[in-house]
Amino acid sequence: MWDRMLGGLRQWLRMVGRASPGARVIERDGVTATVVPAAPERAVVNSVVYDDAAGLAAAYDEVEAAYDEIGAVWTVWVPSTDEGARAALHRVGHVLDAAPAVMAVDLREIERPPAGALEDWTANGDVRQIGPLNDRSYAFGTDSFTRAFAGLPADELTTYIARLDGRAVGCLAIVDHEGNADVEMVAVVPEARGHGIAGKLLAHALADAAERGLETSTLISTRLGRPVYERLGYREFGTLHMWERRSGST
Repeated sequence: MWDRMLGGLRQWLRMVGRASPGARVIERDGVTATVVPAAPERAVVNSVVYDDAAGLAAAYDEVEAAYDEIGAVWTVWVPSTDEGARAALHRVGHVLDAAPAVMAVDLREIERPPAGALEDWTANGDVRQIGPLNDRSYAFGTDSFTRAFAGLPADELTTYIARLDGRAVGCLAIVDHEGNADVEMVAVVPEARGHGIAGKLLAHALADAAERGLETSTLISTRLGRPVYERLGYREFGTLHMWERRSGST
């Protein structure tokens, strides 16, 4: 499941790495780093995944220089069990910012919500709505996701949008990768919460993924999102640490 989760996350980052002006992806010996000048203040889009600590160490100077060039806040996704990488990142100025759970579900366990449970939704949503809906849903006070996701490749992911009274109020994206449905950018705007929109929309997305022949789904969960995912059958199988650094810090 770790391989499936990391594989899906890499695919998502590769999309983000060509979704805005000047964005790029650095790939070096098992290391994937997304550099997004359109949103240098957002570490979740300026982020790094890696296969092993040795590969990360070998690529570190190049990755650091790329983030310094755009003045980024950036993060390295580190499995909680990788003590060597954590210690090395701490020595060069990274700080632990968050430790979200990684969760998975067997898609054979998924049941589609009853007809009418979510009245207005689509699996053919406008990918350009993902950024604005996430900006409205989280208290960052910027349009950074809108800037970072302006050019996401619509043909490489499935965009789910939920509407309430005709207005888009919730979204998520599914990235199909090697039998796994990677879930990204789940969001519901504050005024639409309390209707179970996120869970119902994701249940439809997972039922669709199972019909496409996918076997599992993985996601990275915040503390607030975890109960929603657990109700759908997701179970935690580890923790990813977000080791953040601000360019120029030591």
